[in-house]
Amino acid sequence: MKELLELLGFIALAQGAMGLVHEFTDWKIGLVQRIDLLDGYGIYASVAFLVLGFALFAAAESRKSG
Repeated sequence: MKELLELLGFIALAQGAMGLVHEFTDWKIGLVQRIDLLDGYGIYASVAFLVLGFALFAAAESRKSG
């Protein structure tokens, strides 16, 4: 379970970072810019993905490794 949380945390962090890169440089990368529902809220969604990633890493760290 810990590995799954870490994987999901990494994916969320990567998507959040790619979303911010897209917003500031107009590179066509990341998941956030492809979701029509989030149109106009890209920065907020990217920051939310970053926060979610950190929360998933914290949850993974609080789990027992054995």
